[in-house]
Amino acid sequence: MFVRIGLEVWRIALHSLARCSICLLTIVFSASPLLAQRRSSAALPRVFEISAVKLAEAKAHPTPKLLELAEEKANAALKTRPLSVMDKATTPPNGDKHEFMSEAGYWWPNPNTPNHLPYVRRDGYRNPETDRISDEAELNKMLRASRALALGYYLTGNEHYAEHAALLLRTWFLSPATAMRPDFRFAQYIPGLNTGRAAGIVSARDMPEAVDAVGMLAGSRNWTAADAAGMKRWFGAYYTWLTTSKRGRQDNTRPNNHGSWHQVQVAAIALYLGKTADARRTLERVRDERIPLEIDAKGMQKYEMIRTKSFSYSAMNLQALSLLAVIAEPLGIDLYKPATPGAAGILTAVNALMPYDPQHKWPHQQVEPGREDSLCPALVFAEAYTHDPKYSDALKRFACKSTAITMIDLLPLQK
Repeated sequence: MFVRIGLEVWRIALHSLARCSICLLTIVFSASPLLAQRRSSAALPRVFEISAVKLAEAKAHPTPKLLELAEEKANAALKTRPLSVMDKATTPPNGDKHEFMSEAGYWWPNPNTPNHLPYVRRDGYRNPETDRISDEAELNKMLRASRALALGYYLTGNEHYAEHAALLLRTWFLSPATAMRPDFRFAQYIPGLNTGRAAGIVSARDMPEAVDAVGMLAGSRNWTAADAAGMKRWFGAYYTWLTTSKRGRQDNTRPNNHGSWHQVQVAAIALYLGKTADARRTLERVRDERIPLEIDAKGMQKYEMIRTKSFSYSAMNLQALSLLAVIAEPLGIDLYKPATPGAAGILTAVNALMPYDPQHKWPHQQVEPGREDSLCPALVFAEAYTHDPKYSDALKRFACKSTAITMIDLLPLQK
């Protein structure tokens, strides 16, 4: 009798153990997709104006043409010397050449005063004397080169590209002897009127390209932990200035391309700094307030239409709104969908400009001819979002050039 009871106990115990083992295996295997998803997210590059998912896909499955275009740009960027705000011959009003400085482009000597001051505005006509101050041109050159080099490194693993990208970024942002102060308070000054203005912040509109370059350099032996920490500090200080200074707050509220580009910077840099809630608030305001304010029912952008270069400024604003849509997508915010169903949106505005390719003249004021290609960035993003053949056809009609970045933008998004 005792033997039978003992055998029964062992049978029950073994059965329970087997059931527990099955449960444990079920938990492990059912959790594996979540673990894989987390690993996948952790492996994505920290970029914001480029889809991180598409960029990782491009690295995993590069085409020969993509690598050719990326290496062509990176090889050209290797020839870019280290650039700095210290290069300029002019000293800012506070005596510190580490400050960024530029002169307003559309302001000219006053013909009605003996000393030609204060300068007067001629919208759309660029005063060539602004070239005397090199900061803006060198900033843009550094941003383009560092991103091209970082992309070349990310796709190919060529440390030569990473080494030069790191040199360019350290020289502009980090090295004590050459670094720029984290503000744009002396940007686009007007002789005889001011020492800088809120509108000058648009000179920094491509600053998130440096953030994306940093994300693509992660893992390189030429980009150190000290470099990464230094860039976080610089952009942390710049973000504070951009969002709290008087000029930063003024620029943020402007209802035209200046405000749109300001919010590109705020959203991208906020995500880089881990301020996700800030980025989300900015992007939701773009969806709920900025886009409805800027784009009318016919897709015209009233604040750009008053300019003397109404086509290219409309296209420039659309580029900013399209980049904001790229930045917003990983947060689950779709800026291509209007806040009010059926209302005008980004695509309405793209469609309004799309008939006016180089063979079909824009019927409004555009004092600088030959700028039809300024619509190309918005067309690329519209094609990437919709996969509608009319946008791929428009890319051909507008003679839009293919680059490694646009090839990545046009990859189908892996859900």
